[in-house]
Amino acid sequence: MEALEKIEQLKAELDDLRPLGEETEARIMQKFRLDWNYHSNNLEGNSLTYGETKALILFGITAQGKPLKDHFEITGHNEAINWILDLVKGKADLTEVFIRQLHQLLLKESYEIEAQTPNGKATKRRIEVGKYKTQPNHVITQTGETFYFATPEETPAKMQELIEWFRNEKEKSDVNPIILAALFHYQFIRIHPFDDGNGRVARILMNFILMQNGFPPVIIKTEDKENYYAVLHLADVGELEPFIEYISHNLTLSLEIMIKGAKGGDIEEPEDLDKELALLEGKLRGKGKKIEVSKNKKTLLKLINHSIEPLYKAFITSCEKFDRFYVGNSFISSLNGMWSDRSKDSDLSQLKNDIEVTYSRGWECKNIKMEYNHNFFNRDEYENFNHSSSLYISLKGTRYKVRSDFAYRNVSNKKVIVYEKLYSEPLSQIEIQEIVRLKAKQHKAFIEKKLENYEKNMNN
Repeated sequence: MEALEKIEQLKAELDDLRPLGEETEARIMQKFRLDWNYHSNNLEGNSLTYGETKALILFGITAQGKPLKDHFEITGHNEAINWILDLVKGKADLTEVFIRQLHQLLLKESYEIEAQTPNGKATKRRIEVGKYKTQPNHVITQTGETFYFATPEETPAKMQELIEWFRNEKEKSDVNPIILAALFHYQFIRIHPFDDGNGRVARILMNFILMQNGFPPVIIKTEDKENYYAVLHLADVGELEPFIEYISHNLTLSLEIMIKGAKGGDIEEPEDLDKELALLEGKLRGKGKKIEVSKNKKTLLKLINHSIEPLYKAFITSCEKFDRFYVGNSFISSLNGMWSDRSKDSDLSQLKNDIEVTYSRGWECKNIKMEYNHNFFNRDEYENFNHSSSLYISLKGTRYKVRSDFAYRNVSNKKVIVYEKLYSEPLSQIEIQEIVRLKAKQHKAFIEKKLENYEKNMNN
């Protein structure tokens, strides 16, 4: 990956600057530690602002009106980081005892939280520090599905396996410490060994591995929470590379900060008020996204270039894999419901021209549709059938909506992916891959169902 190559270059540049002066290194690490404490806790719902976190760690000043538990989380996390920083200087091994000690430092004392029984009744659950979970901590996803972590009974064995895996991988001559650290983070999260604090512990352990290999810590920013969780969810379904790329990107930022500091540059962030206002803006974005552009000719042409064309190319490439099963195929697209044949090998210049013409006539662009048709299944032993795979982009005033199928084709038992975004937000590569992957899986399932039904009828 390009990110890993860039990291190697930056690491070499940093190593040439080492050893850093004691004061220089202390100044850089203090910045990392303050950012790390604030962001890692805020990701998990801690209410202290960056300024309040900084005041608590540097001067012991508590924030009025904020829960005592939130202050304990910050101070405990800071103690855990300082402990890790001391251990990095030596050659401490990563063991289960080490991890449980870290958890105890982090959470300090056992406590109770609100919980629910399996039948939905309110109850209390005790969180034991430094001990593996005694109750399931599965989570309910946004779709209502249960995502299962390791059970309490499985956890000790799985943690032992994780440590053994890490030791074996670490000793390999070709091991990449960045990939190793990222994979350890993910596998730890997949076990979820503790009743609480798993995310914070995972990030500390990942950074411990990185720092033992001469890298600065990775800081996952609270403003980037959605992307962080998105790549973790992709890893849950076997797509590990986006998560490794994400960690690599954030490590690059940390290396750039450390190099700047090592050269005597200013590594300080904006003043507290500026940072507080930026964080406030971030909170507002979470409540409702800032609208910066609305629909117009320029906006739509940019949308074509940055979102629709990459989606179109990935869609065509995926659909072409099914050509081998059919006699013929065709691709059509439409603007505002006016269909026209397109060459699947062409770009979207004609669609851009249609948008230009539509606006020149004073009309509005309302939607874009794409349809890849496969005609006549090419095995004569089976009943003949066709298949149509489609995408639908609705163009509203300030937002666009991408659906993995036409609205009128949505049936209750068919999954449909919908992304609704501001025009300033392009589709990500991850989102494009998710849409295309779903379409391919649905086409494959369609063929298999047709064959299954035919063979069932033949047997009857």
